[in-house]
Amino acid sequence: MKFLFGVVLGLILLPAVALVCVKYGYVPVATAAPALPFERKLAHMALDARVSNEAPSQSPVPATESHLLAGAQLYRNHCAVCHGLIADTKTATAKGMFPAPPQLLHGKGVTDDPPGETYWKVANGIRLTGMPAYRGALNDEQMWEISQLLATADKLPPSVTAALQQPASN
Repeated sequence: MKFLFGVVLGLILLPAVALVCVKYGYVPVATAAPALPFERKLAHMALDARVSNEAPSQSPVPATESHLLAGAQLYRNHCAVCHGLIADTKTATAKGMFPAPPQLLHGKGVTDDPPGETYWKVANGIRLTGMPAYRGALNDEQMWEISQLLATADKLPPSVTAALQQPASN
């Protein structure tokens, strides 16, 4: 009986304490605040599960130089403000975000991700990260061009690298 009482109390007490913490502002919500316990792990688990179930396995857009150049221009216009360019450091926007957006063209970015995974993220966005969904703003070909650019970012043709090395215009 005591065990059952403990379980019921736990089922009521834990949610009540969580609600009080949220209601009275004890939960960090500022971008400069530290992450909640298990926040990163739970968010990645959910994202990984969703992407693995829904990401397309094949790209209808090949990684040709013309598509990569188009992807570079789209990236410069829509992605660089958060994810940076080859020659840039983090922008003021990127420095103020939580979680920090990955600098996709610096070091190991998403070049080991399949293009379909990146396409899913571009199309759908990622909740509570600042990553917007571009479905409706960009067409499928444009989203695939960006995805192919990022999937091959470690082995881009010189013309595409040159386009991504130019400093961002203000």
